[in-house]
Amino acid sequence: MKYLILCAALMAATPALANDKLTLMLDWFVNPDHGPIIIAGEKGYFAEQDLEVEVIAPADPSDPPKLAAAGKADLAISYQPQLHLQIHEGLPLVRVGTLVSTPLNCLLVQDDGPIETIADLKGKKVGFSVAGVEEAVLNAMFAKHGMTIDDVEMVNVNWSLSPALMTGQVDAVIGAFRNFELNQMDIEGVKGRCFYPEEEGLPSYDELIYVANPELMDKDVIVRFLAATEKAVQYIVNHPEESRDIFIGTSKELDDELNRRAWVDTLPRFALRPAALDAGRYARFEAFLNESGLAPSINPVSKIAVDVTAQ
Repeated sequence: MKYLILCAALMAATPALANDKLTLMLDWFVNPDHGPIIIAGEKGYFAEQDLEVEVIAPADPSDPPKLAAAGKADLAISYQPQLHLQIHEGLPLVRVGTLVSTPLNCLLVQDDGPIETIADLKGKKVGFSVAGVEEAVLNAMFAKHGMTIDDVEMVNVNWSLSPALMTGQVDAVIGAFRNFELNQMDIEGVKGRCFYPEEEGLPSYDELIYVANPELMDKDVIVRFLAATEKAVQYIVNHPEESRDIFIGTSKELDDELNRRAWVDTLPRFALRPAALDAGRYARFEAFLNESGLAPSINPVSKIAVDVTAQ
């Protein structure tokens, strides 16, 4: 699937200069999490920055960081927890901006089910889609309740998180996004309830970030891209309903109840200053992964995340 934003030609008496091109790989299909990107294109904010941005949704959600690392995409949307691990695995990547600045991940259960507290999951089944980070997340959450991941049965549900929970295949799922799966379940007539990792012992983190290969990236182009998306976030905050209508108007697949609900729940989570870097947040999460046994060492923040606007 490909969504191409073509910037309008600049109106001027002299011939217009060619816009710089930038290719952005999404983390998944277009959804409200990508609101600032779509609004920046539709409102002409990329064109104001002399940019032509091609936005591509991946066939495989694990591909975007690899493509950015290989220089086959200028930017990719990824997740802070995964970035830490990918750098330890040797991928040449660095965080250059933030899209969603709060966790979205949660441990999701049925609201009227038998799981009232996390401790009730002992001996139960927990569904997941991505191994590694999710195990560390669960271990951190379980620790407050005298449990470890060995106290539950982990079941790979292959991205079918809410259906697996609603059908009783598992008793809980980790990796569900609180702005989507909760709404999806409610629309299906099954009320869900989240346990939030950041309230259960996990360091807070940026959910969605922009990553690039530090050796290949064009800082000037990225700075202008982030300026355009920052302007888009301001428009979204000031005009939530108008921006929602612009967003869902770009594709008939987006014009449904789930995306309308998710837009409202996602709006307050967009990074108001996408270029700004909270170095402490990255240092704390790197230390957490090391203490959890998932990272063999502790990388300096400068190897994980940068402020591309800094001189």
